[in-house]
Amino acid sequence: MKVTAITLRPGNVIDRGDGKLWVITKHEIMQPGKGAAVMQVEMRDVRSGNKDNVRYRTQETVERVRLEQDDYQFMYAEGDTLHLMHLGTYEQIAVPRDLVGEAGAFLAEGMTVEIESHEGAPLSARLPDTVTLEIAEAEPVVKGQTATTSYKPAVLENGVKVMVPPHIEPGTRIVVRTADSTYVERARD
Repeated sequence: MKVTAITLRPGNVIDRGDGKLWVITKHEIMQPGKGAAVMQVEMRDVRSGNKDNVRYRTQETVERVRLEQDDYQFMYAEGDTLHLMHLGTYEQIAVPRDLVGEAGAFLAEGMTVEIESHEGAPLSARLPDTVTLEIAEAEPVVKGQTATTSYKPAVLENGVKVMVPPHIEPGTRIVVRTADSTYVERARD
């Protein structure tokens, strides 16, 4: 779909005609003292991760790409490949593990994963924002330490290390943010 350059926003995906898809990361309208205003756009290649800066005239048209977003259920991992099943059609796909990134440590059987694809080719995968896991190991509480806002290291049931408040003990279920492996709160179940 053709759009004018001035309407581009971070998160939009465009096709520059070079066979690559680019996601907009930053944009700025620049008005030089002489001449027409331009859009300074910073973008990243969706597949390779390379960055580029481009200037467009504000009325110039660019091809904006719409990505399909579908929910898949994680079934199992086999080496560096993840096997997922579409929740609507039950079609199974295999995607590389690096599509998920570091959040892949939180993948659990049956978890719903959102896959963004273009013309049937998966481009990115997004896990739920938070997951609930049990603490496997944690240092004991030091008397008087609970009054401060210090955190102690702990290991979750899946082997991921997180920093937790001093009152959290092994066996406690906590909510963890998948994007950066940080403690959110004690689970309410």
